[in-house]
Order: sequence, then C-alpha cells, then structure tokens
Amino acid sequence: MLDLTYPPIIVAAKTGFRLLGQRITMTGTEHVPREGGVLLACNHVGYVDFVYGGLAANPSGRLVRFMAKREIFDHPLGGPLMRSLHHIEVDRGEGLASFRTAVDFLQRGEAVGIFPEATISRSMDLKEFKTGAVRIAAEAGVPVVPVILWGTQRMMTKDHPRDFSRGKTISLRVGEPLHPDGSDPVAETALLRERMTTMLDAAVAAYPADEQPPGSWWVPARLGGSAPTPEEAARLDAEEKRARAAKRAAKRASS
Repeated sequence: MLDLTYPPIIVAAKTGFRLLGQRITMTGTEHVPREGGVLLACNHVGYVDFVYGGLAANPSGRLVRFMAKREIFDHPLGGPLMRSLHHIEVDRGEGLASFRTAVDFLQRGEAVGIFPEATISRSMDLKEFKTGAVRIAAEAGVPVVPVILWGTQRMMTKDHPRDFSRGKTISLRVGEPLHPDGSDPVAETALLRERMTTMLDAAVAAYPADEQPPGSWWVPARLGGSAPTPEEAARLDAEEKRARAAKRAAKRASS
C-alpha cells in the first residue's frame, strides 16, 4: 500500500508533541507484532485519540489504519486526508462494508485500529463494547492487541474547552494480544473489556500525581475523579443524540 502522506504526517505530529512539551510514556509496545495483520483496540476518551493511538505501533514500524465515522470522511479537508492515510470509513447505518474492508486490510497484513466503544466516553471509564472488534479479528484470523490511552482527554474531549497548553503527560499502555475465534463474540468482547479495564486502572494509578489531583474532571468517578458516572454519561449521550436528530430534522424541513 503506497503511503505518501502518512510518513510526513507522523513527523509533523511528533514535532507538535515536542512543541507542546508533552511527555509521552509507552509500555508494552513489544506486544504489537512487526509484521502480519493485527487489530489494535483502543479506548476512546478524546477527539485526538487516533493521533496518539497510532504511536502504539510506531516502535514496531507499523502504520495504523483507523476505522473512523463517515462524517470525518465527508469533511472537505478531513476526507481527502483520511483517504490518503488509508483509514477506513465507517457508516454506522451500513456497517458491513467497513467490516469487509477491515478484514481485507488485516488479511493483507495491515495494522488496523478500532474503538470498540464506538464513541467518546464522557465518564472516562470504558463504555460497553460493540462486538465488532472481536468479530473482525476472528474473521481475519488475526490477534487483537488492547491499547489504553490516558491524558488525551485533557486536550480535547466532549463538554470541556480545548486545552493545548504545554507540559501534559500522555500515557499509552499496550497489552498482551488476545486471539478471538468468533465462537462466542459476546464472551470474547467481555474478556477484551475486562482486560482493558485493568489496564485503564493501572494507567490512572501511574499517572503523575502533580498533573492529576484528587477530583480531576478527567478521572472516572469510581477512581476518585469528578467525571460523570456511566449512568450520567449515558443520559448526556442520549440528550446529545436527540439534539442531533432534531437538528437534522429541522435542516431537512427547511431545505
């Protein structure tokens, strides 16, 4: 697969990280194989997760093709960029095409990134996982490597102002691969979520205390933070979904 855009984008991103004075800590990157298809399953706490999630495969020399919602591909600037990076468009109403594309990429030896939660977690905890990750991996016959991102939500996430001030720590934890066979996607998804919950707790515990005081808004309530509980987050998600539907309906009515 020809990559003319990806290498300079990585250089630009790393330059940006340095200009922002970010401390990027990564553990477990040896779990990403250096060749062959692999699916990276990442948690989703902020809008820049796909930028940092690819770093998990960087030490192994891999470029990650992320599965991303169609709206990004519809953007006049974002769409051409996403296609040049060979990311995978996901239409939530017609998921079969993106499923088949991801399987095809994996069987051709690519590294593919997926967010099993599908949308950003307002609670900063793991939302319920869709079964797509394990079903894609099982169909392609490749491992699922869990990845936890922590600190990206401090930069840009839902319900909070953007903050690109200097000196933030960004943490990535890469776990041991899982090998789903598709015999029980629900149970295999539950195992993936359990593994990633343990990794998330470890990431929160290891984060620099001077950057994460008690009650921080970006920490899950169950871990002493002031982020919405999963129940509160679900209510906010539902309100957001209704507001978007109303906006679309009004737009159709006026056109």
